[in-house]
Amino acid sequence: MTESTSGATRKSHETLRSVHTTTFPQLLEQLGISLLVSTYQAGKVIVVRAQDGVLNTHFRNFESPMGLAYEGGRLGIATKWHVWEYHNLPAVAAKLEPAGRHDACFLPRASHVTGDIRVHEIAWATFPPAPGGRGGGREGIELWIVNTRFSCLCTLDRLHSFVPRWQPPFVSELTPEDRCHLNGLAVLDGRPQYVTCLGQTDTASGWRTNKARGGCLLDIPSGAVLLDGLSMPHSPRFYNHQLWLLESGLGTLARIDPFTGTLNAVAELPGFTRGLDFRGQYAFIGLSQVRESAAFSGIPLTERLQERTCGVWVVDVSNGQTVAFLRFESGVQEIFAVQVLPGIRFPEVTTDDPELLANSFVLPDA
Repeated sequence: MTESTSGATRKSHETLRSVHTTTFPQLLEQLGISLLVSTYQAGKVIVVRAQDGVLNTHFRNFESPMGLAYEGGRLGIATKWHVWEYHNLPAVAAKLEPAGRHDACFLPRASHVTGDIRVHEIAWATFPPAPGGRGGGREGIELWIVNTRFSCLCTLDRLHSFVPRWQPPFVSELTPEDRCHLNGLAVLDGRPQYVTCLGQTDTASGWRTNKARGGCLLDIPSGAVLLDGLSMPHSPRFYNHQLWLLESGLGTLARIDPFTGTLNAVAELPGFTRGLDFRGQYAFIGLSQVRESAAFSGIPLTERLQERTCGVWVVDVSNGQTVAFLRFESGVQEIFAVQVLPGIRFPEVTTDDPELLANSFVLPDA
């Protein structure tokens, strides 16, 4: 594969530099998609899009962004103590410069202050989980939130910081102690179905004791542990009638049989795997360098790789082969979420354009 370069500048004037294979923009064009990538470490949401045969990485500032969720023109972005809701307004996109370039423009419609609950993944879901574990609630499409600090799944309303909806059965109380490091959420048929956490623990930060091999996958409706002994699992996804997750501590993409509890690694990658989405036969996987800190010490990946990569890798799930990559060489060291925008080739996410925000209006058709 050949590589080309692109760059941008942070507010701090630190250079954000990346390289990519020529196959990456070709693949985006072939699939008719673009990507959003969050990096809490750099404080950015990165819009990844093809432009004239090269990859355009467009950086937008957010306070420690993590979870991303897109569904039917609505975009959720979780930051340090807010959850933002953006909507795609095609009429605004048509007026952006250069004329005719953009096919989507996401403008903020609402912001909810959650406080620092360490939101990890978020997902649009139609129904609450069936009884099991502890939880329940009303029906209707909502943004479901992995509330890592309080070890629960929650939703939002206008009055409260958050509304608890489900907890793992081994967590005995609702308290801001990050007891099991709940982190990932998979939706099946519009329903929250699976979660990942880093330990079946019920004490403050208890998961840290066995972080290298204490991770597990849980079924939400029953509360049952489907798979344990995992190395820092993240990003569970149900795609194309199969269940997937990233075993981050090993740097792998894995396929799971939830009935037999077997896990098969499909690809081994050169970084801490976290952030996953699919399109066609391809998996788009976030890679992080991971810091040499207590949270990441002693995991198999740091023993396998002395130098780790940060970026987005594209894997053909039919054979486990890497077909394209975007690698960040400076400014970005950690990725959290990767979100495919199907049918959108060149979007904009507006955060700090006062004139555009002041003069863009959406009214009911009536």
